[in-house]
Amino acid sequence: MTVEFSPDLPDDVAEATANTLVAIGERIREVRQARNMTLQVLAESTKLSVSMLSLVERGKASPSIGSLIVIAGALGITMSDLIASDPASDEDIVVRASQHHVVETASHVVRRLIREDRSRGLSIAINEYEPNTGNSDTAVSHAGFEYGFVLEGALTVEVDKTSHILKSGDLISYSSRRPHRIWNYGRRKVRTLWFNLDRES
Repeated sequence: MTVEFSPDLPDDVAEATANTLVAIGERIREVRQARNMTLQVLAESTKLSVSMLSLVERGKASPSIGSLIVIAGALGITMSDLIASDPASDEDIVVRASQHHVVETASHVVRRLIREDRSRGLSIAINEYEPNTGNSDTAVSHAGFEYGFVLEGALTVEVDKTSHILKSGDLISYSSRRPHRIWNYGRRKVRTLWFNLDRES
């Protein structure tokens, strides 16, 4: 799927997303080649097609958040490692809105990476789900632990095939190894604050 952005997406966000997708693709290719892994092998590991992965590596496709997690897992890294950014130092105690790294997926889920602290294995992001969008078409699992807090709207989070409907002010937490799927079945955009930890303990 080629990159398509929402028509009402601000120009600066669309440009930032396009640049980030190119950087993610280059990072995927860099890590894959460093591991002497062909596109075919990566495709077999992720259950994604070679053509799709090729488009992603060239910054021509916008994968789902679930696909990015699966690709990162197959490469032995985390999804946050794919988002090109310089690790924030302990001296950078403030992160400005203009410093957020923005990615819009093919299904128009916008992920704004606020803080990535690799030394502590933590990433913090604001995820925005348009109606009938989510992290993946099917449940995914990967290493780590996550906390999700709903800022506005109603979101359905399925964990181990059990659906949990979260509304504004609700929080959910679970091991990322448990099969999970996040979806907005409503008619309004949902905004969440999401914390991902590389480790469970």
